[in-house]
Amino acid sequence: MNVIQKIGLGIFIIALLIFTASLGLDKYELTSDSLNVSNEYHAAEIIEVAEQEGMLETSYNSSFDFITAFKGVLKKAQKSLSAKAKENGVPEGVNEWDYKMGDWVLKDYILFTVKRSATGPVSGNPLLFLFLTFGLGIIGGLIYILPKFNLIPGIKNDRIYHRPMTKGLQLSVRSFFLGATIIGVLLYGFYYMNNKYFWPAFTAIVALLIIGMVWFVENQKQKQPPRSASVDFSGWLGILTGVYLIGFYVLLYWKAEFITPWMIITDPISLSLSGNEASQWFLYGTLYTVIVLVMGVRMMAKYRHNRYQLIRTGSVMFFQTAFAFLIPEILVRMNYPYFDFKNIWPLNYTFFFDWNIQNLINSGGLGIFMLVWGIALVIIGIPVITYFYGKRWYCSWVCGCGGLAETLGDPYRQLSDKSLNAWKMERWIIHGVLVFAVLMTGMVLYTYFTGQRQILSFNSDTVRSWYGFFIGAGFAGVVGTGFYPLMGNRTWCRFGCPLAAYLGLVQRFKSRFRITTNGGQCISCGNCSTYCEMGIDVRWYAQRGQDIVRSSCVGCGVCSAVCPRGVLRLENSAMDVNTRAQELRALHITDDKIALIE
Repeated sequence: MNVIQKIGLGIFIIALLIFTASLGLDKYELTSDSLNVSNEYHAAEIIEVAEQEGMLETSYNSSFDFITAFKGVLKKAQKSLSAKAKENGVPEGVNEWDYKMGDWVLKDYILFTVKRSATGPVSGNPLLFLFLTFGLGIIGGLIYILPKFNLIPGIKNDRIYHRPMTKGLQLSVRSFFLGATIIGVLLYGFYYMNNKYFWPAFTAIVALLIIGMVWFVENQKQKQPPRSASVDFSGWLGILTGVYLIGFYVLLYWKAEFITPWMIITDPISLSLSGNEASQWFLYGTLYTVIVLVMGVRMMAKYRHNRYQLIRTGSVMFFQTAFAFLIPEILVRMNYPYFDFKNIWPLNYTFFFDWNIQNLINSGGLGIFMLVWGIALVIIGIPVITYFYGKRWYCSWVCGCGGLAETLGDPYRQLSDKSLNAWKMERWIIHGVLVFAVLMTGMVLYTYFTGQRQILSFNSDTVRSWYGFFIGAGFAGVVGTGFYPLMGNRTWCRFGCPLAAYLGLVQRFKSRFRITTNGGQCISCGNCSTYCEMGIDVRWYAQRGQDIVRSSCVGCGVCSAVCPRGVLRLENSAMDVNTRAQELRALHITDDKIALIE
């Protein structure tokens, strides 16, 4: 690392420290103006209770104290309105739940009231803190990255397993972090589901059954390729990074009221794009886009010797910036629904929710087009495009999850577990999530068309609530991204993404895409397997001259980019599309003939 890179790294660390410290710089004071409640009955009751409790116009030094006090006020106001409704009845001409305060409104009341009650350096100077955090972070990141363009192009042994940030962890340590996170999510899920234990318990039982089937029923003693992990426990920087990411996602999804200063920092951008204040989702979208762009530059510097990687990286940067960030915000400014044209069901699991369908239908011609577009992508777009190009067209060129994995997650791609047991668990889990997504969506649509929420002994609202909590937030966010430095950059794509499972089924059995190998040129260096983010032991195929036709392969092409002998080649061909998925196939080429070895 040269002096310029050290300066860049130092600037980035300063920006990260300011970003983190900004959560505790403001003070909070509840007033009638800062109360973000449009319902007149609710607002009046909250103000009355707050005054009785001595909270009104009282300054709090931390968001923790303010939020605790405000939650107490909301609960008392909620009980007071319910008691008044029971004693005197609901005012004439007023809907019951426009008068009484339901649990579902409390989250928004807390979030935006906390945000508007802030006073201090961050809330008073959002543009300054936008520069000190996002601005300095971008500048420092680019100063660190740009000198990499002066290095000799190509991939070489850069000691990735000897660095505290990228060396990975032993299986036992990884298992501890994963187990602790899953148990924590399930325990919080019990609280999230209003102290109902069925779905957390059901999820835990299914997980134990999968582990049992993989480790015992399918014989764990089979010969396995080595796992990607360090031989000792010293990846401390990776652990710190993982813990920070996990903490961020926990706050983002479930405790957003504690990160309102970060929303305030992004208010100027949100107001300029959509005309609205920044929510936690706008904050996330801004962070996501900035990270993909900056780390995309790093990706280009690293793989600049490979044209395919340069174009592919440019593609994910474009789709994230234009389709996932700018266009949806511009649509909102034009009073149209927020819509990401590249986000496809079942990854976009809320697409068929009643509120979304109704919102699109009520939005006129453009809304109807959005609805038809989303359905057409699922029924026609995925099978047709995947037949011609494999799942790479989406997972490695368009998808936002894939874009973050390929940019921010690239330093950790070698940490994907290559063991046979990991592959077996992958098949059970990812296809299980796909089945869950299909059943959940079926129940949601049944409720939409019939109005009946009870299907057999299950409530469709409860099912979709648990799917959103555990799969949409816990798996995709907390584990999927938070575990980049612990389990590799495609944990979600490999084990959990239902769209990846759908695309993979088409690619496995009816697609022109494959990676061909020239086994005679393979020198068994292992670069291809090391850099495979999907946990495929590519070298095993290359040594046998066998085509790589795996449903999990996202066609990123990095295995080909890091091969020093040109053994691997990404191809689209219809020549043998009906037979290429056979268990063992290899072409034996001689001077006078080409023979298929089975």
